[in-house]
Amino acid sequence: MSMLNVLGIIIFVALLYALYKLRRPDTSLAKQVFIALAMGVVFGLFLQIIHGGNIDEIRPTLTWTDLPGDIYVALLRMIIIPLVLVTMIAAVVRLHEVAALGKIGGSVIGILVFTTMIAAIVGIVVTNLFGLTAEGMVGGAREAARVEFLESRAPMVEGLTFAQVIVNFIPTNIFRDLTEARSTSIIAVVIFGMLFGLAALLVSREKPEYSDRIKGGTETIQAIVMRLVKMIMGLTPYGILSLVTYVVAGSNGSDILNLIGFVVASYIALGIMFGVHGLLLSLTGNNPAEFYRKIWPVLTFAFATRSSAATIPLNIRTQVDELKVPPSIASLSASFGATIGQNGCAGIYPAMLAVMAAPTVGINPMDIGFILSLIGIITISSFGVAGVGGGATFAALIVLPAMGLPVELAALLISIEPLIDMGRTALNVSGAMTSGKITSTFIKEGV
Repeated sequence: MSMLNVLGIIIFVALLYALYKLRRPDTSLAKQVFIALAMGVVFGLFLQIIHGGNIDEIRPTLTWTDLPGDIYVALLRMIIIPLVLVTMIAAVVRLHEVAALGKIGGSVIGILVFTTMIAAIVGIVVTNLFGLTAEGMVGGAREAARVEFLESRAPMVEGLTFAQVIVNFIPTNIFRDLTEARSTSIIAVVIFGMLFGLAALLVSREKPEYSDRIKGGTETIQAIVMRLVKMIMGLTPYGILSLVTYVVAGSNGSDILNLIGFVVASYIALGIMFGVHGLLLSLTGNNPAEFYRKIWPVLTFAFATRSSAATIPLNIRTQVDELKVPPSIASLSASFGATIGQNGCAGIYPAMLAVMAAPTVGINPMDIGFILSLIGIITISSFGVAGVGGGATFAALIVLPAMGLPVELAALLISIEPLIDMGRTALNVSGAMTSGKITSTFIKEGV
């Protein structure tokens, strides 16, 4: 390890200590996260400069600076399944009307799918306005390897029907799903939690002598789990500093410049969808500015980690504590939003790829028939992404072949994938929290 690597690690430790000194009652978590984000960007650029942009020379430093981020994400992933299961059971036990559960689920899924349809339209319009096309794009060895990988995974999604996707959500072995063995394990745990909570609710009504013990037991366990979540959330600034440093210092500037048009167009589309979320909130009587101010730490974490699933604990806690969304709605919207109707990964991204790939096979991307078919397929397949796992790449593997388009384009964009995926993940989480807030506005009784 060179002296520059040692210097980088020493500075990083000093930054962690500076964040620790910021932990005061008058300093909000949002402010701490913002400071950590700024520190990570500046420190990441500093590493790029002192090492001359050589990623191989920076990597020994990143091995250690990435450690707090890896630990933080691991702790969050540790708490996801217990949090979702316990919160769902406790929420159902507290329901006044069983019918309210169906209303909540229907509303959350409906909003997620509706916003994904709008996201597809936004992706199509922005790509056409920028005149982006895959014609003439040439990849190197890394891209060729990625093409082979995608083609090997394509059979996993070919012929996957909507009915099969729904069946994949049902838990056949809950203990297996508690280990997140499947890409749909989170949804399976939600369904099991709902059924278990429903059974507990019915037992408490049929046998009143059990009622106090059932409610008291579930509330006690939930309180313990939520306290654990709060403990882990206290590490958020350190995790953000570590994760952002890794992203900035590990990025290849030349690759980004080569595909800057797609990067810019993608973030414009993402920005428009954030605006759509704000508009929907405003139309339902909510204050968009206040909403985004309160969920800023969640979006920042999603941006840095590129993981909607890892964001679930912070998502639920923020909805309940900051947005005053009932736990039952918060749990459903956070869990469903991580696997169904992802506005960024399942909406904007496959739409943009399809429009870019269309000219390569002689299809006019402005043709109304092509556009309507694309919107329909994206809307339906936004459920399928959860069924096969893999996020945006698998969304592309579903949509592109269904439209008769080549999948190679997804491989040609591999060099800028992490940069765009950060914004897509933040949008996914925003969509989930928007669905929760709007649902809580409409559904008051029985929750």
